Amino acid sequence: MPLVAFALAVAASAAPSARDPATDAGWRAYRRGDYAEAFADYEAAAQKGDRLAQFNVAMMLLRGEGKPADVSGGVAWLTRAADAGMSQAQYEMGLLAERGMGMPRSLTEATAWWQKAAEQGHTQAQVEVATQYFLGRGAPKDWKLAAKWYEAAAEGGDVGAQYIIASFYEHGDGVTKDLRRALRWYTLAAQQGDIGAAVQAKDVARRLAESGGASR
Repeated sequence: MPLVAFALAVAASAAPSARDPATDAGWRAYRRGDYAEAFADYEAAAQKGDRLAQFNVAMMLLRGEGKPADVSGGVAWLTRAADAGMSQAQYEMGLLAERGMGMPRSLTEATAWWQKAAEQGHTQAQVEVATQYFLGRGAPKDWKLAAKWYEAAAEGGDVGAQYIIASFYEHGDGVTKDLRRALRWYTLAAQQGDIGAAVQAKDVARRLAESGGASR
């Protein structure tokens, strides 16, 4: 989903009583294609400290909607939303740092932002920070921390993370080997359509049966 579409969808799904009227007006304007009015409404709310509006202003500036594209301005607003604790803004800051868009490229900075979002339960950020620890990219290589965050993302429904943590439990990478847990995660990934996970689930189930149900 496009970044700004995600941001505005968040605004639309919030309870009306939880939204600033200016933010709500901005959403209605955006929906009818009036980006200039949407930007003006979001900017007004952003200036008052509304972090969702700050995020939406950032996304619109980065995409050139309602105003000419302005990367530095977009990053400035995104930083404000991220510093205010908005997990989606923190996740996006990580992506920008990884790409070196509007700021010096820094995998360490990307990891730091993803870590903040991950700690708030942001599933995509949990996958990213797990991968950083798994690869030793922008963070020390640490399979235990990789396993921790892949499992958190798996709990959040990420199918790729479900497959990876299943493999970790199957082989004892970063966690204590546990075929029962491996089977659980492979099965959940398979239920989401992962063909490889379905194959692995059958193999692990067979090995458990042959071992009399021993999980290791």
